[in-house]
Amino acid sequence: QPPAAVICIGMAGSGKTTFMQRINAHLHQRYQQSPSITAPPYVLNLDPAVRSVPFDSNIDIRDSVNYKEVMKQYNLGPNGGILTSLNLFSTKIDQVMGILEKRCLPTPETQQSGKMLPSYILCDTPGQIEVFVWSASGNILLSSLASSFPTVIAYIIDTPRTTENTATFMSNMLYAISILYKTKLPMILVFNKTDVKSEEEAVEWMRDFEAFQDALRKEEEEEREGSGYMGSLLNSMSLVLEEFYNALSVVGVSSVTGDGVDAFFDAVEEKRVEFERDYKPELERRRADAEKQKTEIREKEVSRMMKDMAVSSKAKGTGKYARPVKEEPETVSDAEAMDDEAE
Repeated sequence: QPPAAVICIGMAGSGKTTFMQRINAHLHQRYQQSPSITAPPYVLNLDPAVRSVPFDSNIDIRDSVNYKEVMKQYNLGPNGGILTSLNLFSTKIDQVMGILEKRCLPTPETQQSGKMLPSYILCDTPGQIEVFVWSASGNILLSSLASSFPTVIAYIIDTPRTTENTATFMSNMLYAISILYKTKLPMILVFNKTDVKSEEEAVEWMRDFEAFQDALRKEEEEEREGSGYMGSLLNSMSLVLEEFYNALSVVGVSSVTGDGVDAFFDAVEEKRVEFERDYKPELERRRADAEKQKTEIREKEVSRMMKDMAVSSKAKGTGKYARPVKEEPETVSDAEAMDDEAE
């Protein structure tokens, strides 16, 4: 089966890159223990502004695009530089996909040789979520991956910061739901930094509406953030999102100690099945609709062109509208013969 592509997305400071390093090390350890069963993951780094990463990348955007030069040449700030770097990189997506398919998908040669292929493609993204998720380049990269591989979004959440108050928790959940509906791909919520604070409180707020209400009421009594009209809004949002929570896989992970990594990969395998069952048919339907629309536009353009040619021919008297041309005599004898015929 093709490898699952895991796209790590999260706010700046959520521990995204450290999480990538942990799951990469975990898969390498698996490979060392069972080299005949599995292969190391294939790793992509899509963050052009990072100075260094704690893992080796097979494909690195920094090899293709110089972030500082982009900022200098286009007179851009940090976010504009990242966005433009991603746009430039997305112009080479056909080459990237060609490499991924060659290295990660089974071929007759690999099947004959018995060579093991990667079970996972790991992808690190910029900390500026909106730059990646809401840009055209991010959409191109995600849709290209999803067209060839089962693709799963891992939304990394900073657990201590998220459970600090109900407003921060709800902001993270709303961000997660916006990413889910924008990408239309299976998602796993990864509560990171569980070595600092357990994810149990956040999971309880998701699964138990009354527990969230109690926390909200407590904050209002202490006149903390979430009081007043915010309390009413959070109360309503928690009711609205209850069904959304039930559709999500939730995992607590410590990128420092490695706790919860096995549970994360179990969740990825569940989402792989979900992708094949629910998401892939929808992707294929959307692709077929796009092709149908493209064909219809092409047919309309051809029809319009043929009409324009017909009008032009009628005006000029060419084509089927051409007038019969009177034959001119070439010699004197031909002219006399034509006069005799006319008489």
